[in-house]
Amino acid sequence: MKSPKELNFKPLPDQLTVVECEEPQYQFNRFLYELVGTDWEWGDLDHWSSDQWRALVESDQHRTWVAYHLGSIAGYYELYRPDGDNTEIRYFGLAPGAIGKGFGGALLSHAIKSAWGWSGTQRVWVHTCTFDHPSALANYVARGMRVYQEELAPID
Repeated sequence: MKSPKELNFKPLPDQLTVVECEEPQYQFNRFLYELVGTDWEWGDLDHWSSDQWRALVESDQHRTWVAYHLGSIAGYYELYRPDGDNTEIRYFGLAPGAIGKGFGGALLSHAIKSAWGWSGTQRVWVHTCTFDHPSALANYVARGMRVYQEELAPID
């Protein structure tokens, strides 16, 4: 997405609140990654050390938000902008108990709006793959993002 005007915004439901983690806690990010990603077989960070987690989460180029529904974690997202211009929605997803409640589009809208609200952002992007929810790509497109590149991995 190259302009905030491209966002097809879906508002948060009344019972969903989203809070930025202004005090970075790499252990919390590790927990969120596992909470959201385990059912989808996310594993790219399973080998990370505490020092690697700390370096990422405590850097000025990284920010985290958590969604809560009735006091429980409903999902989260991380924004990452190492070059000062291109903001990646690095991780995004819903907790297992929050899937199917209509939160995905609203949380993604919040993530995209937050990315554009990060001063200096020129482009917002996200990577998705078959290890994400089957509706992930459709949600990204519904919010106004465009497919930039597709890759097919060889089947073993």
